[in-house]
Amino acid sequence: MKEKGSVVLETFESGILKGNPLNDPYIRDFPVYLPPSYFSSLNKRFPVAFLISGFTGKGISHLNFSFLSENIHQRLDRLISSGKMKEMIVVMPDCITKYGGSQFINSTATGKYEDYIIRELVPYIDLKFRTLPQSISRAVCGKSSGGYGAVILAMRNPEVFGLMCSTSGDMAFEYCYMPDFPKALIGFEQFGKGHKGVEIFIKKKLNFDQPKPKNFFDMLNTIGMASCFSPNPKALKTKGYNFDLPYDVYTGEPDLKVFNKWLAHDPVRLVKKYSSALKKLKLIYLDAGIRDEYNLHIGARIFCEKLNKNNIKYIHEEFNDGHMNIAYRFDRTFETISKHIKN
Repeated sequence: MKEKGSVVLETFESGILKGNPLNDPYIRDFPVYLPPSYFSSLNKRFPVAFLISGFTGKGISHLNFSFLSENIHQRLDRLISSGKMKEMIVVMPDCITKYGGSQFINSTATGKYEDYIIRELVPYIDLKFRTLPQSISRAVCGKSSGGYGAVILAMRNPEVFGLMCSTSGDMAFEYCYMPDFPKALIGFEQFGKGHKGVEIFIKKKLNFDQPKPKNFFDMLNTIGMASCFSPNPKALKTKGYNFDLPYDVYTGEPDLKVFNKWLAHDPVRLVKKYSSALKKLKLIYLDAGIRDEYNLHIGARIFCEKLNKNNIKYIHEEFNDGHMNIAYRFDRTFETISKHIKN
């Protein structure tokens, strides 16, 4: 019987997240997968992959049971035992916020989650576990918002993450976010007109109560992204929340001044700016489903064409599926990382 890996639950107290604007926890638990030979080969060091979660998810979500699918522990054990994946440590951080997610960036509305990962978690993992503490032995990967975070963290920090894999990552914001704006507007109007409806939703509906109101996820996704991409702490006094929405809260007309702040975070618009950093990466891998409900296959195509124009090497794959129930594609993620990561 082949040896299996272990999962340990780490508790980390963050100085960076302490006092964050949403008063979200600064002491967080997150799982770390240790490969089969970690406890038997005590002189061996291992490459590391940071697996970051999609919107409304956090690290421990990867361990959940899913009908007719494997959780991440089972998947990694199978891939390693079959020889398709190198032994590596896999870290699954908790970067969730009251609004559903941080996009793994620094924001004055949510907190400094990029700094949390780069300046705190990476050094902590290198200190606590037998890692290979170098960028060519450290990957970042994720799906959806996690795919977005993987792209952003790697392009901004190539000295930390030398490999990046994005599964259906958020990009081309006009296609993936804008279609939700009218649905969010309609949803907020259930609770009041204009800013009042948004404020009441945040104060009274972001809880465990069931059933959820109509268009709940459209509302949550819109405020979640606004808190990351268009934060405005001063708006707390005038609007009742600490960000700007990218449309008029009464008419629904797009507010291009605000939406341009979002676009400044769109990976398809950042390739040229970070072209030198992207060229340093050992691996850029993107995949998407050709029926993605958020049009993220279009975003991936645009991003890859921008990479082409800047002479940046990458791997791009498309699958005949959508955005949901696609954990099976993590097989390709970890197989591809294994072919390029230094051990």
